[in-house]
Amino acid sequence: MEVVIAVLIVLIILLVVYVSAGVRIVREHQKGIIEHLGRYRETHDSGLRIIIPFVQRMRLIDMREQVVDVPPQEVITSDNVSVTVDAVVYYEPTDPRRLMYNVANFLMAVTKLAQTNLRNVIGDMSLDEALTSRDKVNINLREILDDATDNWGVRVVRVEIQRIDPPPDVMNAMHEQMRAERTRRAVVTSAEGERTAAITRAEGQKASDILQAEGVKASQVLEAEGQAEAIRSIADAEKFRQLTVAEGEAEAIRSVYAAIHDGNPTNDLLAIKYLEALGRIANGQATKIFLPADMSGVMGSVAGIGELFRAGDGEPDDNGPALGGAPTPL
Repeated sequence: MEVVIAVLIVLIILLVVYVSAGVRIVREHQKGIIEHLGRYRETHDSGLRIIIPFVQRMRLIDMREQVVDVPPQEVITSDNVSVTVDAVVYYEPTDPRRLMYNVANFLMAVTKLAQTNLRNVIGDMSLDEALTSRDKVNINLREILDDATDNWGVRVVRVEIQRIDPPPDVMNAMHEQMRAERTRRAVVTSAEGERTAAITRAEGQKASDILQAEGVKASQVLEAEGQAEAIRSIADAEKFRQLTVAEGEAEAIRSVYAAIHDGNPTNDLLAIKYLEALGRIANGQATKIFLPADMSGVMGSVAGIGELFRAGDGEPDDNGPALGGAPTPL
């Protein structure tokens, strides 16, 4: 009885071990490849999977993006400079079946492939181009590796060049060249700054001269306009004065003329006034005196005045008796 119990316990343990060997868990980032007696059967996604122990086998493939470090290697550029290049390759499995069966050692294969193509890509470039065109090297190398690894069920996501190290003597020469270039740029920048400053000062002086000339011009224009306005004001004032004087003289003449007509003067009085006017004319500084051309009336008036004076002295005239007594004073 004890032997039977022991056998049952052993069978139960063997059954548990057998069942446990057939239980597999596929994680979220994995794919499970089932092999039946060494031959591919199917691919399982994540979850709990049951296989037949000792008959079937499950191989797990990590589907996450992974990185391969390409060891540094010596590469000769097109201008015969030996440089040390170090790169990394990022890849992502796309087909777990091809990744499992189409390549024996993927990491070694992709590393050797990257090294070989690094020599080809950088060997077609000069040193300066390789140092300044890392993006171009990354893109070209990624395209080459992606085409080559497509049959392996892998997609190359990107390739990054970590370091490109030229020899020490080349580095020293590059440093000297860089220092000389920086010195040249500093000199050029200083010269351009001085040139810009000189241009700015000249433009400022030009603008100042223009503004000053415009100010002088405006001042002269304003002064000329002020003088013209003053002359017009003086001329208007003189014109007003002359008009006022002329109007006053005209008014005085009209008043005198009216007074003369109102007094009803005789020809004798007019003749005396005429002689007084002639006397005043003769007393002037003029060397020439112009008299009216019609002198007959004037001479008649003068003759009449002479007769008047003779009559005052008591001499008889032809028209009547002589006037007696003293002459009337004029």
